[in-house]
Amino acid sequence: MNRRELLVTTAATAMLGNFGRAATLENTSDAGKSSRVGRRKRIGVSSYSFWAFRREELRPIGTNLEHAARMGFDGLEILQRQLVSTGRAELQKLKRHAFTLGLDLMGFSTHQGFLSPDKARRQSNIDHTLDCLEQAYQLGIPTMRVNSGTWGTSKNFDDLMAKRGIEKPLPGYTEEDAFGWVIDAYARLVPEAAKRGVVMGLENHWGLGVTPEGVMRVVDTIKSPWLQVTLDTGNFLEDPYDRLTQLASRTVLLQAKTYFGGGRWYTLDLDYGRIARIMEDAGFAGYVSLEFEGNEDPLTGIPRSLDLLRRHFG
Repeated sequence: MNRRELLVTTAATAMLGNFGRAATLENTSDAGKSSRVGRRKRIGVSSYSFWAFRREELRPIGTNLEHAARMGFDGLEILQRQLVSTGRAELQKLKRHAFTLGLDLMGFSTHQGFLSPDKARRQSNIDHTLDCLEQAYQLGIPTMRVNSGTWGTSKNFDDLMAKRGIEKPLPGYTEEDAFGWVIDAYARLVPEAAKRGVVMGLENHWGLGVTPEGVMRVVDTIKSPWLQVTLDTGNFLEDPYDRLTQLASRTVLLQAKTYFGGGRWYTLDLDYGRIARIMEDAGFAGYVSLEFEGNEDPLTGIPRSLDLLRRHFG
């Protein structure tokens, strides 16, 4: 066999081998999912974990970025309320800072409330959410946590937590009214999210999100790839694993709570090995974002939490 014949034969053999591998993947029932099984999950940390509305010296996002990089995280999820300025120039500085540290800005956690019969109040919250979508776009963040809001019939958040997240509706109104308000709001916001390439993730976060059925009723009614689920491991206080499973296949960001030093409002003994298997079985390939809610100093509790999550999602 001369040199030219050898090269042609070798190339043909390689092409047949590649064709065989491609055919094998194509014949797999879920080739995309199969290719993700066992892949190391990227783990970020929420800026809320540092600040928690009480550690003012840890409020600056730049400081959070420095700590996250030093501790070994892959990215930072920004709590929107933690931003001191939302001016375009300031947002671009944060994006540059994250890039130079080798960190992704991978989540944007926002607050909005649509559980009100006041149309003007709901519109104000729609406008706020639209502003947040634009901020996420400016930061280059691909997904934004959203919620339904709460009825406001609790005295404060401590009172809401004492009620385990369950509130009575405003007098004269029902949850059916609330679903209509929330669905109308997100139907109007979805086209704006699509324009900016930001996936909204409706969180199991009190209000209508206190049950997986409530979350999925909104998501399934909207039927848009731009409204999916942000799944919080610490917001189902009873039967968490069954409830997490119900939302896992629609999840775009997993927020993982830890409670070193005891929780501020409650402590859950979460089995992250089991949760990791639930997410793996659902084909979840996105970011895991740590939300540290323990009373331990965050500068020691957060690295301990990262070790815990790496053991199970690494």
